[in-house]
Amino acid sequence: MAAGRFIGCFGLTEPDAGPDPGALRTPARRDGGDWVLNGTKMWITNGSVADIAVVWARTDDGVRGFLVPAGTPGFTAHDIRHKVSLRASVTSELVLEDVRLPADAVLPGARGLSGPLGCLNEARFGIVFGAVGAARDCLETALAYAADRTVFDRPLAGFQLTQQKLADMTLELGKSMLLALQLGRLKDAGRITPERISLGKLNTLREALEIARQCRTLLGANGITLEYPVIRHANNLESVLTYEGTSEVHTLVVGRSVTGIPAFR
Repeated sequence: MAAGRFIGCFGLTEPDAGPDPGALRTPARRDGGDWVLNGTKMWITNGSVADIAVVWARTDDGVRGFLVPAGTPGFTAHDIRHKVSLRASVTSELVLEDVRLPADAVLPGARGLSGPLGCLNEARFGIVFGAVGAARDCLETALAYAADRTVFDRPLAGFQLTQQKLADMTLELGKSMLLALQLGRLKDAGRITPERISLGKLNTLREALEIARQCRTLLGANGITLEYPVIRHANNLESVLTYEGTSEVHTLVVGRSVTGIPAFR
């Protein structure tokens, strides 16, 4: 996978354990020298095209990760159809029915939820920058459109209400870019924390989605066509708002950090 010769997927989320990975039910039990897995994973990116899946399951020794090659008997993947968001992404359901794996299929260095959560933190960190990029593309598109579009014999950009929207979006995009930059500097310095990453995802997604919506209004009916990128970004950001941790979960992570009181349950 590191060399790019294999496509992998990350099998953590389950139908009844989305924002709470600690509630995953997929069991892995020992049978002689083998492991046997049963369960279902949901909303797994690249699930049906992956050469190998990293599947997280509950064992007597806590949550462990297992390498499950495509084609293993009992392991199937089914694409989720009719999406109107993240349509360029293959999203699948993974089904494991008495999947038998050798002893060395278990990841030796990952025990408990720290393994998968460490991966999620890397993904969430990347999302911070992706959200900023989507917002920037929307704003640049809206600026160019407003300057070129004539309404009531003057450019759309010449109206005060339009300029208020553009100014507000420029302000929020700039703040999001500075936050992303600061998180990157903290990561380089080895000082990044999960709480800071949650803060970044929570803020940049919230502002990127609002920027996309406001830019859509400036483009009018043209804003709902794929001739412009705005509605595509808006639709995708709706998914990003809830994947890799919902906004509600990240709000509670930040709330726990500033109060010292967990409010998840």
